[in-house]
Amino acid sequence: MAEYHQYCPVARASEIFADRWTPLIVRELLLGSRHFNDIKRGLPFISRSLLVSRLRLLEDSGVLERHASKRPNVTEYLLTEAGMDLKPVIERLGQWGVKWAFGEPKPDELDPALLLWRIHQRIHRHLLPPTRTVVEFDLTGRGGRRLWLVLEPRQVSLCLKPPGFDSDLVVRADLSLLYRVWLGYIDYDSAVRRGGIVVQGPRELSQALPRWFMWSPMAHFVQAGHERKG
Repeated sequence: MAEYHQYCPVARASEIFADRWTPLIVRELLLGSRHFNDIKRGLPFISRSLLVSRLRLLEDSGVLERHASKRPNVTEYLLTEAGMDLKPVIERLGQWGVKWAFGEPKPDELDPALLLWRIHQRIHRHLLPPTRTVVEFDLTGRGGRRLWLVLEPRQVSLCLKPPGFDSDLVVRADLSLLYRVWLGYIDYDSAVRRGGIVVQGPRELSQALPRWFMWSPMAHFVQAGHERKG
């Protein structure tokens, strides 16, 4: 932990929150990740040793607590009241980023597995059909690949390989376009009308599909920025 040796609330808070990766770790916890491997999947380029170190710092600082999971030998990381108080800080940071630091994606920022991980974190499970629904994503363009979401009201899973079940829906889209839709740059219905997103499967499921997604928590900031520019 960097110490600034200043008797100042900003300095004290920065010692806890402003280290590299720490805001993104808090973001993952706010999105519902509770286990080490889930946090790591949301941050594929952080080393395991550094993640251990950052989680320990956040625990020592009272931002999160470790609890024994119902599964044997598994630890859960839960934000404390102090940690939950960082939610508006993360949101404001994202809002600032949309206004001053965000633009077209760089090629190395387009990761299909990470995008589908984000989508899987933001599903309205209470709106899903009562039986299992498998959605296959056939993503094209640079870095494109096939991935699957297995959707059930009790659980949502991301599969990097065929899950062993037939696909109920197939979504075909360019990876960069789906990123823009996820972040609110492009409206889903507009992308479908223009043929940028093609959904194959039963009409009832294909029409319900966009309602299952909460989209990015930053989407409303992106949309508001577009409206101001317009």
